Amino acid sequence: MKHGDIPGDGAGDASYDFAIVGGGSAGCVLASRLGARASNRVLLVEAGTDYPPDNLPDSLQDGFAGVAYNDLRFIWNRLRVTVPPRPGNAPDTRPDKLYQQGRVIGGGSSINGMMANRGSPLDYDEWVERGAQGWGWDDVLPYFRKLESDRDFGGPDHGRDGPIGIRRLFPDVWPGYTRAVMDAAKEAGFAYREDMNAGFEDGYFPISISNIDDKRVSANVAYLTKEVRARPNFDILDRAEVQTLTFDGRRVSGLTVRRPEGVRAIRAREVIVCGGATHSPAILMRSGIGPAAELSHLGIDVVADRPGVGRNLMEHPGISMASYIKRAARLPPGMRRQMIAAMRFSSGVDGCGPGDMFLVPTNKSAWHALGDRIGAVMIWVNKSYSTGEVRLASADPGVEPLVDFNMCSDERDLIRIVQATRLLAKLHDSPSVRAAVHDVFPAAYSERVRKLGEVNGANRIKTRIAASLMDLGGPVRRGFIRNVIREGPTLAELLVDDDAIADWVKKTVTGHWHASCTCRMGAPDDPGAVTDPAARVYGVEGLRVCDASIMPCVPRANTNIPVIMMAEKLADAILAGA
Repeated sequence: MKHGDIPGDGAGDASYDFAIVGGGSAGCVLASRLGARASNRVLLVEAGTDYPPDNLPDSLQDGFAGVAYNDLRFIWNRLRVTVPPRPGNAPDTRPDKLYQQGRVIGGGSSINGMMANRGSPLDYDEWVERGAQGWGWDDVLPYFRKLESDRDFGGPDHGRDGPIGIRRLFPDVWPGYTRAVMDAAKEAGFAYREDMNAGFEDGYFPISISNIDDKRVSANVAYLTKEVRARPNFDILDRAEVQTLTFDGRRVSGLTVRRPEGVRAIRAREVIVCGGATHSPAILMRSGIGPAAELSHLGIDVVADRPGVGRNLMEHPGISMASYIKRAARLPPGMRRQMIAAMRFSSGVDGCGPGDMFLVPTNKSAWHALGDRIGAVMIWVNKSYSTGEVRLASADPGVEPLVDFNMCSDERDLIRIVQATRLLAKLHDSPSVRAAVHDVFPAAYSERVRKLGEVNGANRIKTRIAASLMDLGGPVRRGFIRNVIREGPTLAELLVDDDAIADWVKKTVTGHWHASCTCRMGAPDDPGAVTDPAARVYGVEGLRVCDASIMPCVPRANTNIPVIMMAEKLADAILAGA
């Protein structure tokens, strides 16, 4: 394995069988699996820094979900997006939030919440209905089993010898705040389910996590092992931002990348783009694959007119309710993991299906001292319908795309979050939660909150001071929450009527880093489809996409484990000659 010194001729070119663009969850899997065949020369290109698994920074191993994605070293720190529903039909061109996407080897799996859920069988059967033949539940379950080494369960639903270690923290070790919220769910009539990835009924359960011995199991750690990196047919090129794909007619011939020392060209028999749902469509469009009129307007030569590129952007929209955690209910000393249990439930809204909502309490809201004292219950639409889009602002590869999520633009999503807000209020009024917290308030993941979450010395000092003020007691704490922390209405003001809740939701709705569906798979006669079910891009040869962007619709799941499953399945198909 080499970094930046890949072989080439005098012009700086190098040639590979497979050039994989993006070293995230899918890219790591594909590089490992395709490179296992010695005759394949494989290159993995990553825009961020490569850290071998035996030389990881502490924050990329931490069992606490919330350090790495707030570290500007590991994310695309200029990717700003628009989240709320559009005021009209025109796309919003005023992005106002940083959207933390991994820019480091391992991608999202190196910075995410480590939640290892599969989604519902209904999701994958719907993929088939939308034209992704061969992606039904019975087709994907073998690959969910293949990727995992489940430390708690076996049998026909689970794998025991895959690269991704998965475990759970069961109720006997749940900290006070988490236990209180789950007890409130039980009091509200929800049943306990032991294994969220085998049964799919409504209920609360321990979260399946890709975390072993309180350390993150990223795709980098799991798939790019020392042995894989030592293969003579495998290279990694990090700190390399893709400028454009290159073509010979309609056949891909390679790509150009920019590294600190300059631009270089790479030749490849096949290119697999794994840049994620925001950057994969941008790479395709800059390379001439996308809506022809828009590309021509930017001066980009059109290689293939595919109007679906960048469209159908999906996420899981949601909101949070926060409170001050009493000392006895906080994370105990030595426990880093803070998202431990969750609940899926059905809204009952017509057409939305079962398990369409998801709830997660976090027993510590941020890495700092103030985060120790504030708990939050996140609730999101698990089966969402709102769609946005990714467009190019410029043909310049140095300019981030325009990303407009348009969340809650579908009335069904808004209605369900309004309902869920009332459920959160009910849960927080239960004796269990009242015994664990003080001062419940509607929360917002604003830019001010995000900036306070950035990992630096100044924020460490600020949050220690804030935490001390919160600990002074009732009047001081309530004043601090009212004047400094809370941004928006009180809980009482919010619950006046559904219109007040809806207005608040539209202003504070946020996603959960599950961007997807912008290069979706579909049937050949579907004009909005970008790839076929083998992930090959329509209209060109030698080009595939594999990441959350090719999902036909976002599953009822955090997207990391489904993406790893997709890469495992695609690797098998490629090796079999599909």
